Amino acid sequence: MKAVEYLKQVLTERLKQLDWPVDDQVEVEVEKTRDARFGDLATNLAMNLASLLKQSPRQIADQILAGLSFDSNIIERTEIAGAGFINFFLSPEYLRNEIIEILQAGTEFGRSNIGKGKKLQVEFVSANPTGPLNVVSARAATIGDVMVNIFNTVGFDAKREYYVNDAGRQVQLLGESVGSRYCQLLGIEEPFPEEGYYGEYVVELAKEILNQYGKQFTQLDRGTRNQKLATIALEKILRSQKEQLEQFGVYYDVWFRESELRRNKAEQQVLRYFAEKNLTYEKDGALWFKSSQFGDEKDRVLITKHGELTYFAVDIAYHKNKYDRGFEIVYDLWGPDHHGYIARMRAAILALGLPREAFEVKIIQQVNLLRDGEVIKMSKRAGQIVEMAELIDEVGVDAARFFFLMRRISAPLDFDIELAKKQSEDNPVYYVQYAHARICNILKFATQRATNVEDLLPVVEQVSQKSVSKLLNRVNLKLLQAPEELELIKNMIEYPNCLIQIARSFEPHLLTQYLQNLAGVFHKFYHNHRVVTDDVELTKARLCLVAAARIVFANGLRIMGVSAPKEM
Repeated sequence: MKAVEYLKQVLTERLKQLDWPVDDQVEVEVEKTRDARFGDLATNLAMNLASLLKQSPRQIADQILAGLSFDSNIIERTEIAGAGFINFFLSPEYLRNEIIEILQAGTEFGRSNIGKGKKLQVEFVSANPTGPLNVVSARAATIGDVMVNIFNTVGFDAKREYYVNDAGRQVQLLGESVGSRYCQLLGIEEPFPEEGYYGEYVVELAKEILNQYGKQFTQLDRGTRNQKLATIALEKILRSQKEQLEQFGVYYDVWFRESELRRNKAEQQVLRYFAEKNLTYEKDGALWFKSSQFGDEKDRVLITKHGELTYFAVDIAYHKNKYDRGFEIVYDLWGPDHHGYIARMRAAILALGLPREAFEVKIIQQVNLLRDGEVIKMSKRAGQIVEMAELIDEVGVDAARFFFLMRRISAPLDFDIELAKKQSEDNPVYYVQYAHARICNILKFATQRATNVEDLLPVVEQVSQKSVSKLLNRVNLKLLQAPEELELIKNMIEYPNCLIQIARSFEPHLLTQYLQNLAGVFHKFYHNHRVVTDDVELTKARLCLVAAARIVFANGLRIMGVSAPKEM
């Protein structure tokens, strides 16, 4: 049994023995301490009970521990500290046994089942298909992709979805913009739309279409021509976006098109449902939704006085479709300019009869690209945006994904391009990858030395094959006693808890923090202790230790979509 679950069970049973009238008013919580001086795990149970029992927390802590005996193979000792915290120090024996669990689990280490198979969807990026993806899209792509990986690792059935806005005013403007550039290339005067797309990519699209289709569109009237050019340009942009995302390691389960939603008249189901629930009314010739009844600041228009569906109405239909497909929890990742849209969308979800916890919006803040300390303001190709492809080409997929995860999603991200390109320990992703590569080098060196060290080769090979049961008969893990060795184990076993915490908080930056910290602890161990020495038994024990660490690094990097190189 894991230490946290063990302590929760023991403390819960102790409360029953004391017959305190707390019922379900107090939850037994056990967490990792922030400072190793105060043990490995701690609970504030006594402090939470103080107001109910009308006693001081320290008195309560004394009573909880009085007469309690802990399994010495798990808990070495306890202490009461501060205002009434109960601190627990893990047994070295417990820590050493955790190495075996990591080796046995291998690529499965970190998995849990807190999701209990619930169907969950994360919709992210969903950029208008009217231009190239930018660096904010790249940040959203990284966050969404990694969160789905983590949700699936902790027991959810999670899917990725991209919503294609292939209908409406923006597509019309795309057609007009491409149409104007297409005609200009042929020497034909065609006014450019005032709200059109001015990027150089529009000229390139027009050139591609001209090379592929020739002058045939000049024979059509302006409206028909622009409509056909919009369709062609849209598909080209979508194909490019999909290719860029896949090169970035992001593969969607579903590309859902708005046009399909409109074609099936999905919004009519929503309008009928709201009407039946008396949630709509007519005013000034428009149809309004009573969103203010569900927490929105005011009611919202569903159909304009001109009889046109609003984007909001279609968006409600799209979200209803998500739940109709069986998703129990839906996450939308939006840009900072969509913050004001949250309340109305949440109101719609509640009006559809769904629970509040079924819908979450996460705002992905902007990205500031820095070069030599200066903010980059303009793209070489796209005018006022910095393209995702440009950045990936310059720094690579690994650095980009790692850096995009390094800050809390609700905070703007300063992306230092020169740092991301550095091949040194100053670069966070290099620092973590180097730890993995260093371990691989140690194992390779041990293999090369094995001809001179009896039965060392089988140990290394069996670690890689996860044949741990046989390995146990040949390795004395009790030889791992140094503080740096035990500290490394303590950090390794935090990995599953880190993933659970991220799934609950939707804060993937915690994974980069964890891996950077683990790398620091490993490098400290490595600088203080040789792994392969003339002491064969100690060598085998330390090989198991570093092989377990390699598994944790590899698993964490894989979830992030970052490579785990064997050599650097």
